[in-house]
Amino acid sequence: MEDRCNEQISPAGPLAGKVALVTGAGRGIGRAVARRLSGDGALVLVNYNGSRERALEVVEEIRSAGGQGEALGCDVSDYEACGRLVEDVIARYGHVDILVNNAGITRDNLILRMSEEEYDRVLDVNLKGAFNTIRHLSRFFLKQRSGKIINVSSVSGIMGNPGQANYAASKAGLIGLTKSVARELAGKGICANAVAPGYVETEMTQALTDKAKDALKQMIPMNRMGKAENVADLVAFLAGSGSDYITGQVICVDGGMCM
Repeated sequence: MEDRCNEQISPAGPLAGKVALVTGAGRGIGRAVARRLSGDGALVLVNYNGSRERALEVVEEIRSAGGQGEALGCDVSDYEACGRLVEDVIARYGHVDILVNNAGITRDNLILRMSEEEYDRVLDVNLKGAFNTIRHLSRFFLKQRSGKIINVSSVSGIMGNPGQANYAASKAGLIGLTKSVARELAGKGICANAVAPGYVETEMTQALTDKAKDALKQMIPMNRMGKAENVADLVAFLAGSGSDYITGQVICVDGGMCM
C-alpha cells in the first residue's frame, strides 16, 4: 500500500464512518464512483493497477472537496496480492464496509480471431478479480455481520455484443457471481448487487465518430448516452442504508436498452 493520506474518516454524510474499496477507480465509472462515495462521507480506497498518476489525481480531487481517500496499487487478478491488500487495509482501518468491483478491461475481437490470451486476460481481470476481492473480504464482512458488495457488470453481459465474447462472458459471469454470493451471505446482513451500465460517455466513446455515436443512440430509447455519474448515483444508493433489503439484483443504467 502507498500514497497514504489522513486516516481519520470524514464525519459528515450518509456514509460517514464507512470505508469503501473501489477497484479500477482511476478513470471513468470508477472515478465517478469514488468521488460520489467520498462526497457521501466514506473514506475511499482508490485501487489502480496501470496508472498510479490517475489514481493520485482522483485522491487529490477527493481531498480538495473535503473528503478522504487513499490510492492503492494492486492487480486484482492476482489472488495473493488481493489477500495482502485486504489484510493491510483491515489492519489499518479495522473494517471495510463497501466493496465496488469496477476494475475491467477489454480485448475486443471476433470469436474466430480471438486469441486465448485475449479471452483469458479479460476473464482474469473482470471476473476473477471480483472473486478475489470478495473471497478475501467476505470473512471480514461475516465477522462484522454487514457489508455492501456492488459489482459493475454491463448490458453486454445481458444482451451479448459482437466482437466481445470475452467481455460479455466476464460480465455475465459477474451476474452469476453476484446472485450466488447474495444467496450465501444474505442471512448475515450482507448485500450483493450488480449494476449493468449501457453506453456511457467515457474516453473510449469520445473517440468515436459522430456517425458511430448516432448509431449507438438509435439503440437507446432515451436517445442519448449516459454519464459515469448516473452509474455512480446508483452505486451510492446500493452502498447506503436505503438498500438494506435489496440483494441479488441486477439493475441496468442504460437509458432503456434492455427493457
